[in-house]
Amino acid sequence: MSDNISLNVEPRSDSGKGASRRLRLQGLVPAIVYGGKFDPVQISIAHNEFIHELEKETIYTQVVDLKMGGKVQEVILRDLQRHPYKNKILHADFFRIDKNTPIKVLVPVHVNNAEECVGVKMDGGMLTQLVTEIEIIALPKDLPEYLEIDALELHLGDILHLTDIQMPQGVEIVSLTHHEEVEDIEHSDLNVGVLSVVKTRAEEIIDDEAPEAPASEDDEAADGEAAEGDASDDS
Repeated sequence: MSDNISLNVEPRSDSGKGASRRLRLQGLVPAIVYGGKFDPVQISIAHNEFIHELEKETIYTQVVDLKMGGKVQEVILRDLQRHPYKNKILHADFFRIDKNTPIKVLVPVHVNNAEECVGVKMDGGMLTQLVTEIEIIALPKDLPEYLEIDALELHLGDILHLTDIQMPQGVEIVSLTHHEEVEDIEHSDLNVGVLSVVKTRAEEIIDDEAPEAPASEDDEAADGEAAEGDASDDS
């Protein structure tokens, strides 16, 4: 876990579409902080500062320090609304956290040794990432920035599943926390594939166009007998 990202925010009393529009014209992003034992609080963030921090992948998975009025509130970014085509943030939701309460977040999957994968270099296959992010649960202090998987030893036809991922201490994959209800978690639908090495399109076409094996003498004899039988039936 890296150091927390910090954002300077200001409280705001007005709400609604008109108020949010005015804030955006002033270069501010309307946002809300909710969760925990306190009431929701409407806030605003300087757009330029916020969008700069959003360039860091960690802001989506790590604890964020909101600095407001000399106090710091630890939160995680729960939702983000972007303009459909402009590089502009329209609204943000932040969720208060408790250091002693596990939280669920989506973390990205990073693939190591993709270019050195045996199934690609030696077998001529293609590496396919089936899952780009995974929902995990952990205490705030244990939240990883991302999950790493190693593709080096994967061969053509191999599939790496959720249960094959080496998880950091104190971190669990949410979909696998229900394993008590499943007799064989490794062969259940919960244990989805994350990474696989498959045939390339060119290999598939070659396989489809491969000539049929020549018929054996026994096959030809059988075909001849069948033809004779049909002829005798017609007579």
